[in-house]
Amino acid sequence: MNCHRWVFAILVLLLPASTVEADKVALIKVNGAIGPATASYISRGIHEAHAQDAQCLLIQLDTPGGLVESTKTIVQELLAAPLPTVVYVAPSGATATSAGCFITLAADIAAMAPATTIGAAHPVEIGSGGTSESKSDDTMKAKIENYAISYIETIATRRKRNIEWARSSVKESASITSDKALQLKVVEIIAKDTSDLLGQLNGREVDGRKLNTAGASIVEIEPSFSERVFQMIRRPEVMFILMLIAVYGIIGEMTTPGAILPGVVGAIALILALYMAAIFPVNVTGLLFIVLALMLFVFDVYAPTHGVLTFGGLFRS
Repeated sequence: MNCHRWVFAILVLLLPASTVEADKVALIKVNGAIGPATASYISRGIHEAHAQDAQCLLIQLDTPGGLVESTKTIVQELLAAPLPTVVYVAPSGATATSAGCFITLAADIAAMAPATTIGAAHPVEIGSGGTSESKSDDTMKAKIENYAISYIETIATRRKRNIEWARSSVKESASITSDKALQLKVVEIIAKDTSDLLGQLNGREVDGRKLNTAGASIVEIEPSFSERVFQMIRRPEVMFILMLIAVYGIIGEMTTPGAILPGVVGAIALILALYMAAIFPVNVTGLLFIVLALMLFVFDVYAPTHGVLTFGGLFRS
């Protein structure tokens, strides 16, 4: 009988240790230009990290900038995140330029690795008009610049960071190193690696929530297949090629009615290009692909295309 009591006592002592999960930190890595795929990845990462009851979401960032609309989406997600968010500009040599500066400032905690830079957030307008439109161009540039300044000031104010420097990063394209960023209170932490960062995060409070990151396990949230693909093709040269394919595909279909293939390829390229330019949101793009796929399946039944339309429909779907 005494033996049974001892066994029961040992099981009671061991049970809490085996059932209590270790604290975890969710990690996502953002490399390259900011676009719709990046916004989707970060948004999904925030919600998955919250669902996993992570201490915080750590976003390792290295970007030269990106699209304004995608940046706005990411900033809105960070400001409304249900758990603490940390943007870590890393590894050494990484940059948080342009859109990356907005994203870093929007996090609850901003951190940088040594030998990294942040800033140069002045908006860049692609494609300027001729001299006859210089006055309207100047007015539009001033509007865009004023909007960007007020937007980054709002973010800096919300996160209690250096508003004057935030303004200069847009107005004067100011860019600073990690050491200077810490000195000017643009970021809160300089960490040589992720382990060092977790050690410095431990005990910090975010909206009344005390972080317990010392010894926490890191759970990386991988990008989905579609996010990988769209991030890979989110390059200026790829978008240029897509637009050329779209234009020549449509011209080929119009000059050679019934050729089918140029029109199918051109339509696919056009939708992809408009999505990557953030003109179409992901849900609209997906809906267009589904509708076009169904149309092609139906047309292929009545048109002698030898399966070209069916193949195009399968690609879209």
